[in-house]
Amino acid sequence: MDRNAATSLIERLTGCPVKQITHMSGGSFAEVIRLDLSDGRSVVAKIASSGKGDLETEAEMLRYFAKHSPIACPDVIHADQDCLVMTYVANDNRMSQSVQRDLAVQLAAQHQVTAPKFGLAFDTLIGGLHQPNRFEQSWVTFFGENRLRHMAQAAHREGQLPAPLTVRIDHLIQRLDHFIDDKPQSSLLHGDLWGGNILCQDGRVAALIDPAIYYGDREIELAFGTLFGDLRPDFFGQYHEILPIAPGFFEERRDLYNLYPLLVHVRLFGAPYVRSVENILERFGV
Repeated sequence: MDRNAATSLIERLTGCPVKQITHMSGGSFAEVIRLDLSDGRSVVAKIASSGKGDLETEAEMLRYFAKHSPIACPDVIHADQDCLVMTYVANDNRMSQSVQRDLAVQLAAQHQVTAPKFGLAFDTLIGGLHQPNRFEQSWVTFFGENRLRHMAQAAHREGQLPAPLTVRIDHLIQRLDHFIDDKPQSSLLHGDLWGGNILCQDGRVAALIDPAIYYGDREIELAFGTLFGDLRPDFFGQYHEILPIAPGFFEERRDLYNLYPLLVHVRLFGAPYVRSVENILERFGV
């Protein structure tokens, strides 16, 4: 679908002419645009080239997140494989100390939404990449198979991850029970928690966007938030008061859990992230 087709679709859906179109950042496999309507409303559309996106799954994730998480996200107006239309959420891009603390309170509340197993009833996406969510009773099994092995093998098939590193990841998977708990609480996770997916306005969190949802150990969410420095001491101080973070997270488990988003980045962006994967494997002795 192109912009003209998307514009016509949105005018039919809203019954209102589009006054202005603005390109927005984000979207690994789709163009993201803001459309301002003549009645003052605004919507956001993701437009994928035919056959190259899975925007219906993105919509399913947003609907699930809206129903089960206490944190706001955009409402889905329309979804098909090639076009996802959502409400626009204003964002001032000011990740202040008060935003950090507000996010901590809201994310702690979300992490208290739990499930009896790890996974989800449907597979999801992260950065447009398939993310399997087969239910498991064991977190070690779920993280090892549905996250590390799945993403490493896909990266190797695509020529992004050298075979020796794939073998070393297999060795790490065999030793995961030495480093992480097999039965942590299974919490609802946003799944792709970095600064670009945190919308803030007037010192508070306005919404989270682009979820990659499933139920898992909340520490993997906290770890991902540190990968690019987006979650800072104000966040962790407030969060720890509500849901204490067990010893060893910052010293060890954070790096182990960040192996997964790094593998995602290897698939999306290639060589610059391969060395980071290798560093973590060296740290854990494989």
